[in-house]
Amino acid sequence: MSIIDVNGLTCDYGRGRGVFDLHFTVEPGEVFGFLGPNASGKTTTIRHLMGFVKPASGTCQIEGRDCFESAAVIQETLGYLPGDISLFSDMSGKAFLSFMAKYRGMKTLGRTKELIDRFELDVRQPIRRMSKGAKQKLALVCAFMHDPSILILDEPTASLDLLMQHAFIDLILEEKKKGKTILMSSHRFSEVEKTCDRIGILKNGRLETVSSLDELRRTERRVYIVTLENEEAAHALQHENISVIEAEGRMLKIAVYRDLRSLLSILVNYPVMTLDNAGQSLEEIFLHYYGGEDE
Repeated sequence: MSIIDVNGLTCDYGRGRGVFDLHFTVEPGEVFGFLGPNASGKTTTIRHLMGFVKPASGTCQIEGRDCFESAAVIQETLGYLPGDISLFSDMSGKAFLSFMAKYRGMKTLGRTKELIDRFELDVRQPIRRMSKGAKQKLALVCAFMHDPSILILDEPTASLDLLMQHAFIDLILEEKKKGKTILMSSHRFSEVEKTCDRIGILKNGRLETVSSLDELRRTERRVYIVTLENEEAAHALQHENISVIEAEGRMLKIAVYRDLRSLLSILVNYPVMTLDNAGQSLEEIFLHYYGGEDE
Protein backbone atom coordinates (compact mmCIF):
# COMPACT_ATOMS: atom_id res chain seq x y z
CA MET A 1 0.00 0.00 0.00
CA SER A 2 1.20 3.50 -0.86
CA ILE A 3 1.98 5.71 2.14
CA ILE A 4 0.59 8.84 0.45
CA ASP A 5 -2.17 8.53 -2.15
CA VAL A 6 -3.52 11.59 -3.99
CA ASN A 7 -6.37 10.83 -6.37
CA GLY A 8 -8.03 13.55 -8.45
CA LEU A 9 -7.29 16.27 -5.88
CA THR A 10 -8.85 19.57 -6.92
CA CYS A 11 -9.09 22.90 -5.13
CA ASP A 12 -10.10 25.80 -7.39
CA TYR A 13 -9.55 29.29 -5.98
CA GLY A 14 -10.65 30.89 -9.26
CA ARG A 15 -8.69 32.67 -12.00
CA GLY A 16 -6.61 29.56 -12.62
CA ARG A 17 -5.32 29.38 -9.05
CA GLY A 18 -5.32 26.18 -7.02
CA VAL A 19 -4.65 22.55 -7.92
CA PHE A 20 -6.49 20.52 -10.51
CA ASP A 21 -6.98 16.76 -10.82
CA LEU A 22 -3.72 15.74 -9.17
CA HIS A 23 -2.85 12.04 -9.18
CA PHE A 24 0.29 10.69 -7.53
CA THR A 25 1.48 8.32 -4.82
CA VAL A 26 4.47 8.19 -2.48
CA GLU A 27 5.65 4.68 -1.73
CA PRO A 28 7.11 3.33 1.54
CA GLY A 29 10.72 4.44 2.01
CA GLU A 30 10.57 6.86 -0.92
CA VAL A 31 11.70 10.49 -1.03
CA PHE A 32 9.34 12.34 -3.37
CA GLY A 33 10.26 15.80 -4.65
CA PHE A 34 7.72 18.47 -5.56
CA LEU A 35 9.06 21.07 -8.00
CA GLY A 36 7.38 24.19 -9.30
CA PRO A 37 7.65 27.98 -9.13
CA ASN A 38 5.72 30.12 -6.66
CA ALA A 39 1.92 29.79 -6.98
CA SER A 40 2.19 26.48 -8.88
CA GLY A 41 0.25 24.58 -6.19
CA LYS A 42 2.93 22.93 -4.05
CA THR A 43 1.87 24.44 -0.73
CA THR A 44 -1.83 24.02 -1.54
CA THR A 45 -1.24 20.30 -2.08
CA ILE A 46 0.69 20.02 1.19
CA ARG A 47 -2.07 21.83 3.11
CA HIS A 48 -4.54 19.23 1.85
CA LEU A 49 -2.22 16.42 2.93
CA MET A 50 -2.02 17.97 6.40
CA GLY A 51 -5.82 18.12 6.62
CA PHE A 52 -5.95 21.91 6.81
CA VAL A 53 -8.18 22.13 3.72
CA LYS A 54 -11.01 19.91 2.48
CA PRO A 55 -10.73 19.04 -1.22
CA ALA A 56 -13.37 20.45 -3.56
CA SER A 57 -13.16 17.06 -5.25
CA GLY A 58 -10.87 14.06 -5.20
CA THR A 59 -9.16 12.52 -2.21
CA CYS A 60 -5.83 12.42 -0.44
CA GLN A 61 -4.87 9.74 2.05
CA ILE A 62 -1.92 8.95 4.30
CA GLU A 63 -1.56 5.31 5.32
CA GLY A 64 -5.11 4.66 4.11
CA ARG A 65 -6.65 7.44 6.23
CA ASP A 66 -8.46 10.39 4.72
CA CYS A 67 -6.27 13.45 5.32
CA PHE A 68 -9.16 15.75 6.21
CA GLU A 69 -11.40 13.38 8.17
CA SER A 70 -8.47 11.83 10.10
CA ALA A 71 -6.23 14.89 10.34
CA ALA A 72 -5.80 14.68 14.13
CA VAL A 73 -4.75 11.04 14.03
CA ILE A 74 -2.33 11.58 11.12
CA GLN A 75 -0.74 14.64 12.72
CA GLU A 76 0.02 12.77 15.96
CA THR A 77 3.03 11.05 14.42
CA LEU A 78 3.74 12.94 11.20
CA GLY A 79 6.82 15.16 10.84
CA TYR A 80 5.80 18.47 9.26
CA LEU A 81 7.66 21.62 8.25
CA PRO A 82 5.45 24.45 6.94
CA GLY A 83 6.58 26.87 4.28
CA ASP A 84 5.56 29.84 6.42
CA ILE A 85 7.08 29.23 9.83
CA SER A 86 5.24 30.71 12.83
CA LEU A 87 6.81 30.19 16.26
CA PHE A 88 6.13 31.46 19.79
CA SER A 89 8.40 34.49 19.75
CA ASP A 90 8.43 35.05 23.53
CA MET A 91 9.80 31.56 24.22
CA SER A 92 13.42 30.54 24.03
CA GLY A 93 14.29 27.84 21.53
CA LYS A 94 14.82 25.37 24.37
CA ALA A 95 11.45 26.14 25.95
CA PHE A 96 9.72 25.82 22.60
CA LEU A 97 11.24 22.39 21.95
CA SER A 98 10.21 21.24 25.43
CA PHE A 99 6.69 22.50 24.78
CA MET A 100 6.54 20.62 21.46
CA ALA A 101 7.77 17.41 23.11
CA LYS A 102 5.02 17.64 25.75
CA TYR A 103 2.44 18.53 23.07
CA ARG A 104 3.35 15.36 21.19
CA GLY A 105 3.25 13.27 24.35
CA MET A 106 6.96 12.44 24.17
CA LYS A 107 8.38 11.02 27.39
CA THR A 108 11.88 12.20 26.44
CA LEU A 109 13.28 14.82 24.09
CA GLY A 110 13.99 12.09 21.52
CA ARG A 111 16.47 13.19 18.86
CA THR A 112 16.43 16.84 19.92
CA LYS A 113 20.05 17.13 21.11
CA GLU A 114 21.40 15.26 18.09
CA LEU A 115 19.54 17.60 15.72
CA ILE A 116 20.54 20.75 17.63
CA ASP A 117 24.17 19.71 17.32
CA ARG A 118 23.81 18.79 13.65
CA PHE A 119 22.36 22.18 12.74
CA GLU A 120 24.59 24.13 15.17
CA LEU A 121 21.55 25.77 16.73
CA ASP A 122 21.73 27.99 19.82
CA VAL A 123 18.47 27.25 21.64
CA ARG A 124 19.15 29.52 24.60
CA GLN A 125 18.15 32.79 22.96
CA PRO A 126 14.53 34.00 22.60
CA ILE A 127 12.95 33.10 19.29
CA ARG A 128 12.20 36.76 18.57
CA ARG A 129 15.95 37.43 18.44
CA MET A 130 16.72 34.52 16.15
CA SER A 131 17.69 35.04 12.54
CA LYS A 132 15.57 33.55 9.75
CA GLY A 133 18.13 30.78 9.40
CA ALA A 134 18.01 29.94 13.10
CA LYS A 135 14.20 29.83 13.05
CA GLN A 136 14.37 27.50 10.05
CA LYS A 137 16.75 25.22 11.96
CA LEU A 138 14.42 25.24 14.99
CA ALA A 139 11.46 24.25 12.79
CA LEU A 140 13.52 21.44 11.25
CA VAL A 141 14.41 20.12 14.71
CA CYS A 142 10.69 20.13 15.57
CA ALA A 143 9.85 18.19 12.41
CA PHE A 144 12.41 15.44 13.09
CA MET A 145 12.73 15.35 16.90
CA HIS A 146 10.12 12.61 17.48
CA ASP A 147 11.70 10.37 14.80
CA PRO A 148 8.61 10.17 12.56
CA SER A 149 8.36 7.54 9.84
CA ILE A 150 6.59 9.98 7.49
CA LEU A 151 7.66 13.58 6.84
CA ILE A 152 6.13 16.38 4.79
CA LEU A 153 8.52 19.28 4.26
CA ASP A 154 7.62 22.54 2.50
CA GLU A 155 10.74 24.39 1.30
CA PRO A 156 12.89 22.93 4.10
CA THR A 157 16.11 24.83 3.31
CA ALA A 158 14.58 28.16 2.31
CA SER A 159 16.57 30.22 4.85
CA LEU A 160 19.59 27.99 5.39
CA ASP A 161 23.14 28.86 4.36
CA LEU A 162 25.15 26.56 2.10
CA LEU A 163 26.76 24.64 4.97
CA MET A 164 23.42 23.92 6.61
CA GLN A 165 21.88 22.96 3.26
CA HIS A 166 24.50 20.21 3.03
CA ALA A 167 23.75 19.17 6.62
CA PHE A 168 20.09 18.88 5.67
CA ILE A 169 20.87 16.77 2.58
CA ASP A 170 22.98 14.44 4.73
CA LEU A 171 20.08 14.11 7.18
CA ILE A 172 17.59 13.25 4.41
CA LEU A 173 19.93 10.61 2.97
CA GLU A 174 20.33 9.05 6.41
CA GLU A 175 16.54 9.02 6.96
CA LYS A 176 16.10 7.48 3.53
CA LYS A 177 18.42 4.61 4.48
CA LYS A 178 16.25 4.01 7.55
CA GLY A 179 13.20 3.57 5.33
CA LYS A 180 11.48 6.88 6.11
CA THR A 181 8.89 8.19 3.65
CA ILE A 182 9.37 11.85 2.76
CA LEU A 183 7.50 14.33 0.56
CA MET A 184 9.48 17.50 0.02
CA SER A 185 8.79 20.64 -1.99
CA SER A 186 11.81 22.69 -2.96
CA HIS A 187 13.22 25.40 -5.19
CA ARG A 188 16.73 24.00 -4.83
CA PHE A 189 17.43 21.64 -7.70
CA SER A 190 20.66 20.32 -6.19
CA GLU A 191 19.00 18.96 -3.05
CA VAL A 192 16.19 17.34 -5.05
CA GLU A 193 18.69 15.70 -7.41
CA LYS A 194 20.72 14.34 -4.51
CA THR A 195 17.88 13.04 -2.36
CA CYS A 196 14.71 12.26 -4.31
CA ASP A 197 13.68 8.96 -5.90
CA ARG A 198 10.90 10.51 -7.96
CA ILE A 199 9.95 14.05 -8.88
CA GLY A 200 6.59 15.68 -9.59
CA ILE A 201 6.72 18.88 -11.65
CA LEU A 202 3.78 21.24 -11.10
CA LYS A 203 2.74 23.93 -13.56
CA ASN A 204 -0.30 26.14 -12.99
CA GLY A 205 -1.73 23.70 -10.47
CA ARG A 206 -1.40 20.64 -12.70
CA LEU A 207 1.16 17.85 -12.68
CA GLU A 208 3.20 17.97 -15.86
CA THR A 209 4.98 14.73 -15.01
CA VAL A 210 5.81 12.32 -12.20
CA SER A 211 9.03 10.45 -12.97
CA SER A 212 12.40 9.47 -11.65
CA LEU A 213 15.24 11.78 -12.64
CA ASP A 214 16.70 9.01 -14.82
CA GLU A 215 13.39 8.61 -16.63
CA LEU A 216 13.13 12.35 -17.20
CA ARG A 217 16.60 12.42 -18.67
CA ARG A 218 15.85 9.46 -20.96
CA THR A 219 12.43 10.42 -22.25
CA GLU A 220 12.54 14.17 -22.60
CA ARG A 221 15.03 16.60 -24.09
CA ARG A 222 18.63 15.48 -24.49
CA VAL A 223 21.58 17.79 -24.91
CA TYR A 224 24.55 17.09 -27.18
CA ILE A 225 27.83 18.91 -27.61
CA VAL A 226 29.01 19.07 -31.21
CA THR A 227 32.57 20.17 -32.04
CA LEU A 228 33.24 21.04 -35.66
CA GLU A 229 36.42 21.36 -37.66
CA ASN A 230 36.24 25.13 -37.94
CA GLU A 231 34.20 28.12 -36.78
CA GLU A 232 32.75 28.72 -40.24
CA ALA A 233 31.08 25.31 -40.18
CA ALA A 234 29.84 25.93 -36.63
CA HIS A 235 28.32 29.24 -37.70
CA ALA A 236 26.62 27.64 -40.70
CA LEU A 237 25.21 24.80 -38.57
CA GLN A 238 23.48 27.31 -36.33
CA HIS A 239 21.23 28.28 -39.24
CA GLU A 240 19.90 24.74 -39.67
CA ASN A 241 16.58 23.58 -38.21
CA ILE A 242 18.05 22.70 -34.82
CA SER A 243 17.75 24.03 -31.26
CA VAL A 244 21.08 25.60 -30.28
CA ILE A 245 21.38 26.30 -26.56
CA GLU A 246 24.93 27.62 -26.57
CA ALA A 247 27.59 28.42 -29.18
CA GLU A 248 31.27 29.08 -28.52
CA GLY A 249 33.84 28.97 -31.29
CA ARG A 250 33.75 25.52 -32.92
CA MET A 251 31.48 24.08 -30.22
CA LEU A 252 27.67 24.01 -30.22
CA LYS A 253 25.39 22.74 -27.47
CA ILE A 254 22.25 21.39 -29.14
CA ALA A 255 18.96 20.24 -27.61
CA VAL A 256 17.23 17.24 -29.18
CA TYR A 257 13.63 16.41 -28.42
CA ARG A 258 13.28 12.60 -28.38
CA ASP A 259 14.56 11.96 -31.94
CA LEU A 260 18.31 12.02 -32.57
CA ARG A 261 17.96 10.92 -36.18
CA SER A 262 16.93 14.35 -37.44
CA LEU A 263 20.08 15.88 -35.94
CA LEU A 264 22.30 13.14 -37.40
CA SER A 265 20.81 13.65 -40.85
CA ILE A 266 21.97 17.29 -40.67
CA LEU A 267 25.39 16.60 -39.15
CA VAL A 268 26.44 14.26 -42.00
CA ASN A 269 26.78 17.37 -44.16
CA TYR A 270 29.25 19.05 -41.77
CA PRO A 271 32.85 18.37 -40.71
CA VAL A 272 32.04 17.05 -37.23
CA MET A 273 35.03 16.28 -35.02
CA THR A 274 33.19 15.02 -31.92
CA LEU A 275 29.62 14.40 -30.74
CA ASP A 276 29.08 14.02 -26.98
CA ASN A 277 26.01 13.51 -24.83
CA ALA A 278 26.13 16.39 -22.32
CA GLY A 279 23.42 15.03 -20.06
CA GLN A 280 21.03 17.35 -18.28
CA SER A 281 20.69 18.81 -14.85
CA LEU A 282 17.32 18.79 -13.13
CA GLU A 283 17.23 22.56 -13.61
CA GLU A 284 17.49 22.18 -17.39
CA ILE A 285 14.69 19.61 -17.39
CA PHE A 286 12.57 21.91 -15.24
CA LEU A 287 13.11 24.82 -17.62
CA HIS A 288 12.08 22.60 -20.50
CA TYR A 289 8.68 22.03 -18.86
CA TYR A 290 8.31 25.75 -18.25
CA GLY A 291 8.83 26.77 -21.84
CA GLY A 292 12.57 26.74 -22.44
CA GLU A 293 15.77 28.39 -21.31
CA ASP A 294 14.53 31.94 -21.86
CA GLU A 295 11.89 31.56 -19.13
